[in-house]
Amino acid sequence: MWHDNETTVDYVNFRLVAKACAELIRDAGGEPISIGISGGWGMGKSSLVRMVASELSPDQGSSEKADGQSGTRYIVVTFNPWLYQGFDDARTALLQTVGDTVLKEAEGNVGLLEKAKSLVKRINLLRLAQLGGETAAAIITGVPVGLIGKVVESGTDALRNKSVQEGYAAVQEVQGAVKGLLNEAQPISLPKEIQSFRDALEDLLEELGITLVVFVDDLDRCLPKTAISTLEAIRLLLFLRRSAFVIAADDVFIRGAVRVHFAGTGLDDDIATNYFDKLIQVPLRVPRLGPNETKAYIALLFLERAHRNGQLEVTDFEAAKASVEKRLRETWTGKSVDLAFLESLAPEGNAELLGLMGLAERFAPLLFSASTVQANPRLVKRFLNTVFLRKSLAKPQNIDVDIQILAKWHLLERCDEEIANTLAEKVTAENEGKVEVLREAEEAAKEQNQKLPPPFGDKDFSREWLRLEPFLGDMDLRPILHLSRDSTIRDFGADELNSAGKALRDLLVSARTSNEALKQQIREAGDIQSGLAMARAWDARRSNRSWQKHEEILMLTEVCRIHPTAGARAAALISQAPVAQLAPGLVSALTDCEWAKDILDKWMNDGETPEPVKKAIANARKQ
Repeated sequence: MWHDNETTVDYVNFRLVAKACAELIRDAGGEPISIGISGGWGMGKSSLVRMVASELSPDQGSSEKADGQSGTRYIVVTFNPWLYQGFDDARTALLQTVGDTVLKEAEGNVGLLEKAKSLVKRINLLRLAQLGGETAAAIITGVPVGLIGKVVESGTDALRNKSVQEGYAAVQEVQGAVKGLLNEAQPISLPKEIQSFRDALEDLLEELGITLVVFVDDLDRCLPKTAISTLEAIRLLLFLRRSAFVIAADDVFIRGAVRVHFAGTGLDDDIATNYFDKLIQVPLRVPRLGPNETKAYIALLFLERAHRNGQLEVTDFEAAKASVEKRLRETWTGKSVDLAFLESLAPEGNAELLGLMGLAERFAPLLFSASTVQANPRLVKRFLNTVFLRKSLAKPQNIDVDIQILAKWHLLERCDEEIANTLAEKVTAENEGKVEVLREAEEAAKEQNQKLPPPFGDKDFSREWLRLEPFLGDMDLRPILHLSRDSTIRDFGADELNSAGKALRDLLVSARTSNEALKQQIREAGDIQSGLAMARAWDARRSNRSWQKHEEILMLTEVCRIHPTAGARAAALISQAPVAQLAPGLVSALTDCEWAKDILDKWMNDGETPEPVKKAIANARKQ
């Protein structure tokens, strides 16, 4: 299994981007800089941030400043506002984190230590300003109205949940925070205090000879309020000499958070975008994996797993990583990550790893192009985790199934669930787990111009998936579906129709109108046999189905009215419909069926659905 944590191990050539980002910070020569790392969920923002931080460590790169001043050190502060959500104000938490870092750096230097302590006191004063009410009034006016009450209140709150000593310490902390800063005779200006804080921090960084690099991560996991609060704190610290900010967030999310924050003000998209742009000097997007990177990434994940399991020596694994990194840097010259290259990464004679390299080469293009994956590193890992989990479940159940077969089936589940469910419904004990329409489709897919049978339609993904080896049309799919019960429940193991089920099947095939005798037989057959009989009858009438008349779906509507548990199966069957052939008479019978609601919604939004059908659905829903 592969974990989903951020890492500095580079499988996708991110290190080049990390080096460039670190170089920007060094080249700033102490001038303030802010860099935004943007990318969608799971694209590797956190890993890229960690790589940038590692590039700034003392054993990486040069510590010589660009302006010739020597001795520059980069002090990295990583702040995750998501961890504080619901527990503390992210804005004050960030200020406190910065203050604590500077205080630690000043230890051992008496003069600077006092300045650092003074800086922390200013941070505490700004934290008090967030309390509002009387305390805020005291800070703004200089008159400490009710300040003692606020101090006692703070200490009392602490006493409720802590020991007496801790409660007393809490009171002392609040008193100490304002001592020396709040003067009754001299009103305090909050803007001046903010500027004084910035000046004090800038002076301290200069005297300490350090550049403070603050990494803000997981901002797009936060609620809008927390995200904006953090951005406001960043704004307070931005553009100070010897400071750098690297902010990792999905810019689409940030724009959404800004809209929520300024709801009701008529904020347009341009202003929302400008809000983030004003904080960011250098925008940087996480590189999306291309076809070559996707192949390399999957191959290295396979090799990493083999290394963890003791099947691959560490020297071979490190050599493979170096070879991949070199090849990815050369793809622009025409060199590609092809099968021959991937097979060269595996030790000679290791048939299992060679097979997995072939799997990476075949599956990567579909994982790259499928809209549900799009080569997202996190989704690729989850895909492979599911496949290998199912493989591990096979052995104790005496199921002999190849990893490549499991991967091909899960790819269909992941990228086109409707087709997967439709095929699964056709897997029965009667046909020994083989699906004839799947075999026919695999044959048809070999010819580019040959039309694919339902339910595959005319989708590029369907044709590419059908061409993937191994072919499944002649295989017993029951073991595969049994192992995929984490995604849906299959009942093909009890697929034998009893006498009542067979009688109901025959009746459903011939039925053209609803009647009491049909309903009674559905009740007597029970939900399991009725569901199986419904599927058999549906399949039996496939050849003469026109998708025009109500009677063609009577078997579905009648069984589901009496046994609602059959709804999921009925929805999978009706999803096969070629929308361009639909007629109002058929869809009107589905408008009062809860199980068909999502199907009708899909038809309403499908550009190929005839307008009379859309009107029939809309009119029925108004009644």
